[in-house]
Amino acid sequence: MNPNQRFRETMRFGQPDRIPLEPGWPRESTLKVWHQQGLPAEEEWLPYLFHQLTLPVEAAFILTPVNVNFTMLPTFEEKVLERHQDHIVVQDWMGAIVEISDQYDVSYLRYAKDFVTRDWHRFPVQNRQDWEEKIRWRYNSNDPQRLQSSDGRDGILSLTFNGPFWQMREWCGFEGLCFLMAEQPDFVQTMADFWSEFITNILERIVTRTRIDRVMVSEDMAYKAHSMISPRMIRRFILPAWQRWIRILSQAGDPVIMIDSDGYIGELLSLFIEAGFDATWPVEVAAGNDLVTYRRQYGQRIAFGGGIDKRALAAGGAVMQSELDRLAPVIRSGGYLPGCDHGVPPDISWPNFVAYSRRLAELTGWL
Repeated sequence: MNPNQRFRETMRFGQPDRIPLEPGWPRESTLKVWHQQGLPAEEEWLPYLFHQLTLPVEAAFILTPVNVNFTMLPTFEEKVLERHQDHIVVQDWMGAIVEISDQYDVSYLRYAKDFVTRDWHRFPVQNRQDWEEKIRWRYNSNDPQRLQSSDGRDGILSLTFNGPFWQMREWCGFEGLCFLMAEQPDFVQTMADFWSEFITNILERIVTRTRIDRVMVSEDMAYKAHSMISPRMIRRFILPAWQRWIRILSQAGDPVIMIDSDGYIGELLSLFIEAGFDATWPVEVAAGNDLVTYRRQYGQRIAFGGGIDKRALAAGGAVMQSELDRLAPVIRSGGYLPGCDHGVPPDISWPNFVAYSRRLAELTGWL
């Protein structure tokens, strides 16, 4: 099988020859530590890891992004507003006023280069006038900069865009959006409908140009123990857009359609299934999620990605082995792409990461 066939067979509960290997990806601080623990500074971590484990390159789960721009055009000016002893207050590219450590610059808010703690001061949309004057005009779906020529069909062609909740939260902030849902639902509906239409217009153009293999809808909407909004609010403001997009995508090549939400997703899984998503990622153990329970509860109605406890990987040894043994039955049952949720943190040492990757390669059929 080629990587795309292998991925589809895995996520659709088929018969893959082996399961794609996706142990997780380090960020800057992690690589800095790994270079002190045995990873040669001149080596790229993934090829070096595969060489150490004698794994073929085809084992890696590598995505090729489709060249589409869903972000605001133009973006806000990125600038430092205040400097303090050990932190700075900046305006990021989305128009939010954010406080971060002065060891970073504004580019760290544009890209997930490292684990950056931030304190949000203000978001660009406080009311309907802000929405009309600051935001709406930046999302012209017909802007020629949105769709660009593709470099080819190598690998797993992947498309990622924000869902309504994620996008409105970026405009309004989490607390601001929740207050608006309760106090000005018509305004929230206006924004949700606009985002649904914006994404739809772009999707309808994309699917006529290329066959997409994987779609990820970014929709963080859960705390550590509960959903951020109620099922009633999801059905009113969010679900119609999900279903609309899934219909368009399913009728044009039938990609594997996934949804990304951090936190405890136990209250959301039935809604993800109702919408028509094939899979969800991540499945954070620290937030109380249990893949073994979910697989028993939902069977083959939804697939999963991630779900390995990072704390067990940091501990290594028998603790790590026990965590992978816990998930082995889920791996064997199909519909699961195991890995470390989000970026691999620096408390997971290079030796532990190599040992974990070796065991994961065994469980997924590569060793």
